[in-house]
Amino acid sequence: MLEQTVIKELKVGDKIEGFYLLKDPQIKMTAGGKPFLRGGVSDRTGCVEMKVWDYSGTITASDNGKVAFISGTASEYRGNLQVIADVIRLAETEDQYDLAELIPTAPIDVGQAYQEVERLVASITDDDYRVVCTAVLERFEAMLKTIPAAKSVHHAFLGGLLMHTLTMMQIADFLAGLYSECINRSLLLAGVLLHDIGKGREFSLSELGLVTDYSAEGNLLGHLVIGAGEAAAVAAELGIPAEKSLLLQHLILSHHGKPEHGAAVIPKCAEATLLTYIDGLDSRMEIYREQLLNIKPGEFSGQIFALDRGMIYRHF
Repeated sequence: MLEQTVIKELKVGDKIEGFYLLKDPQIKMTAGGKPFLRGGVSDRTGCVEMKVWDYSGTITASDNGKVAFISGTASEYRGNLQVIADVIRLAETEDQYDLAELIPTAPIDVGQAYQEVERLVASITDDDYRVVCTAVLERFEAMLKTIPAAKSVHHAFLGGLLMHTLTMMQIADFLAGLYSECINRSLLLAGVLLHDIGKGREFSLSELGLVTDYSAEGNLLGHLVIGAGEAAAVAAELGIPAEKSLLLQHLILSHHGKPEHGAAVIPKCAEATLLTYIDGLDSRMEIYREQLLNIKPGEFSGQIFALDRGMIYRHF
């Protein structure tokens, strides 16, 4: 089996050769009218941009998420690392590679993390909100334990949704105590658990379980509307009071904060506002965590689109 270059350890000038996952491969044209392949390649340690100049092969956008053999050289473009590939082809049946080395997974113990989510749900004192959350866990356990929380940007690995949800519930548990005069802890914890529940239907997943695209439902409705519908359906089945169902739906529909950020409505209660900030906090801190893995102390990252094209400085 080929001993291949690990993405995390890749530096400018390094040769790269091995099997990697394709990320959003697209055929583009240069200003001179020549085709080239652009996308990314990843393993469990990270992802790097890739280009193949003068490309006349068969790889297209439909191969997103598939395993491919790559041979090329690492270079730098606008402060970011990229790979210029000389050879690229889809993996074949007779190829030998370790799939476990390619699939990025959450840096958590899934079993323990899920038990902690269950513990927090059991601590919800409002019977109606607790019953809804318990039913959701029973219905969506497999999805919550496995799928990524996003296609890219943050928590875009197996188990990412569980990691994101648990961290947010832990933050919510603390902040509900700090702001107890204006926050209903039961509603806030329920809203956190449910806020991304629609992502199971929003995403299209590869055979390896990673997000390759958005489903028709995801494109037409989005996970906020899908999730609010799921919450309403569960609440109706359980005979939950109408106002509590509406509040849960409101937290889901407003958790992106602003319409320009994807919110269906703006937050209109304290719990909805706090959920928005908790979601943004955990998402942004995960971006930092992932980026810092690839930055040496005393150095800056390249421009990061998700941070408004800002740069990260690693000071330790």
